[in-house]
Amino acid sequence: MTTVHAGNSINRSPWRHGFLLIPLLFACFALSQNAQGVVPPPDGGYPGGNTAEGQNALLSLTTGTFNTAVGFRSLTSDTSGSFNTALGAGTLALNVTGSNNTAVGQSALFQNNIGHDNTATGVGALRNNTSGSVNVANGVNALQSNVTGLNNVAIGVQALFSNTGGNDNTAVGRDALSSNTRGGGNTAIGEEALVENTTGEANTATGAAALRFNTTGDNNTAIGLTALSSNTTGFQNTAVGGSSGNGITEGHGNTAIGFGAGASQTTGNNNVYIGTVGVFGIPGENNACYIASIFGQTSPSGVPVVINSNNKLGTTTSSKRFKEEIKPMEGASETIFSLKPVTFRYKKEIDLQGIPQFGLVAEDVEKVNPDLVVREKDGKPYTVRYDAVNAMLLNEFLKEHRKVEEQSSKIQQEEATISELKSTVAQQQKRLQSVTAQLEQQALQIQKVSAQLEMTKFAPQVVNNNQ
Repeated sequence: MTTVHAGNSINRSPWRHGFLLIPLLFACFALSQNAQGVVPPPDGGYPGGNTAEGQNALLSLTTGTFNTAVGFRSLTSDTSGSFNTALGAGTLALNVTGSNNTAVGQSALFQNNIGHDNTATGVGALRNNTSGSVNVANGVNALQSNVTGLNNVAIGVQALFSNTGGNDNTAVGRDALSSNTRGGGNTAIGEEALVENTTGEANTATGAAALRFNTTGDNNTAIGLTALSSNTTGFQNTAVGGSSGNGITEGHGNTAIGFGAGASQTTGNNNVYIGTVGVFGIPGENNACYIASIFGQTSPSGVPVVINSNNKLGTTTSSKRFKEEIKPMEGASETIFSLKPVTFRYKKEIDLQGIPQFGLVAEDVEKVNPDLVVREKDGKPYTVRYDAVNAMLLNEFLKEHRKVEEQSSKIQQEEATISELKSTVAQQQKRLQSVTAQLEQQALQIQKVSAQLEMTKFAPQVVNNNQ
């Protein structure tokens, strides 16, 4: 049986104030046990509610209370620490003033000195911790290298193995966050999740080998088997789905949702990949967005989706209830006559196929009418408001259509007048023909009379000689 040296000094540490009732309860419990008695009597009975079993267990205790030390040199250096539980050889061996620690397993919390509220379960768990507090290590060598880290949770063999001063980490699974040294705020759930992380912070990896090769990258989120597994220094990436984003190495600001989404991306930035088919991306591209299951789908009653320079998606509306200062376009549309349509091809970094395109140049349109240009955040022309151009074309078409209608009406009136004139002329022609026929008849009669007169003129005269 180990002799415990219990001093008479009173521990006035602030942490004890919340536990004033506990010694009373233990005292009552002890009186109850002594009143009944057991045969053979239990070992212990040390002052301050301490229990020690094993060579040099609680060897240095002075004012500490309610400690339990079972095993060779368990809590052997403890002087004033209280409410510690050490089960196993060398558990909490160097603890001096730390309190509320629990160590189960050979060398668990071996070097703890002043750390408090730690729980270590497993051989070598939290072995090198000295002043780190509020840590939980469950598994062989879990948090073994931790020295000053706070508020860490390691569950699994060698989880958070190399952590020394990192805080607020959670590692669940074999070798999860095992290389982390000072990175904080990381969460790794799954075998080898964030296994290579050293100083990267605020990363979340859920799934075996998720963010496996991340070293210093920060604020990454990977959910799914091998999600973002190749990332090393990239930051602010989000991947949800097995193998999603697993090709990204240094890129940042990428989002990949769906099995294998964004798997072809490597160093590109600020890309979005949503879906499981055809959304692998192009290595090194930037600010691209892929969404599966849209191309080839027809929405007969839908409206076009547009986007502004702040990346806000939306639709346009034509309802009167959303508009004000409504007035006819009139001559405002005539500026389109100054536009210069062109043919062109996009640069190869945009379109490798070099497909011929037809349209307008935003800078040229800006000179004609700045309101027809969509701009980037810095004010530079980006594209043309082709919907507005179409509305202006419609206005010009309607204006020309009205002119044609007016001209058609005039032509119809003129045609009606001409038709009347033709009718009048036709009637006059008929009358003229009738008069002409009458004149011809009269001419014939005149000819007959003239002929008769001629015959009468040349007839021989008979002389009467008897007179």
